[in-house]
Amino acid sequence: MSEHPMKLHADDENEIHDVVNFEDPARNVVTPVLRLPPELSLPVVQAFAALVRSAHASDVATTPDEDGITRAQVFEEGDVYMLEKPFDGYFASRYLMDFYDVDERGICSRMHLHTGLRFVRMMTGPDTLIRVGSLSPFAVTNVAGVTPFQPERFEDDLPDLPEGQQRTRYNLIVPPNSFVDMQIPRGVSHQFNALGPNAVIDSVHPEESIETFRERMSGFRMMAQTIFLTEDRPLAESCALERP
Repeated sequence: MSEHPMKLHADDENEIHDVVNFEDPARNVVTPVLRLPPELSLPVVQAFAALVRSAHASDVATTPDEDGITRAQVFEEGDVYMLEKPFDGYFASRYLMDFYDVDERGICSRMHLHTGLRFVRMMTGPDTLIRVGSLSPFAVTNVAGVTPFQPERFEDDLPDLPEGQQRTRYNLIVPPNSFVDMQIPRGVSHQFNALGPNAVIDSVHPEESIETFRERMSGFRMMAQTIFLTEDRPLAESCALERP
């Protein structure tokens, strides 16, 4: 492979890199897709979430299959289900994620990056938004007459840094009843936190087989394909609705 491994320990599910000196190699690109009436967005989000919940209650989905792949997994932001898995000649996979509600848990997910590129479609229902963070500004698509809205953006300080250190965090809000896409290049920082009960992600991993091979991992595990930039999950206040 032409690209070098990013991980120090391939199968570590909680590997943490130095946030103070970390620099994003690129930027996340965000594309607002559509706004829906609440009576349309809610059943769509609930239907995707129901698939994930069914998977986590399934003996088949929670047990390794003939390829050693466990489809029902757990990530820091929510429960996930590998809807489509890689196979010979096709390196991509597709995950659904049923978000945890930050208000219920009282903690936020951490800033992190992945060992391969990602494409995510964030979907929200009523009374729910998703706060997206990065250590670099977002590039947001705006095609005049086509792009339906522009998401709110603001900056604050990344929480829980070593004493005397400061990093700007760039934030973007996915509003209720919305579909918003985000393209995440390999190794670019990001974090997702859902505020409210109705949020899901439809995520495509276009090079999952490649990145697993490149990193010399022993299997397809989202947590092992993740590198965190802070050690502890911060309190809910750090990803709440309050703007600076």
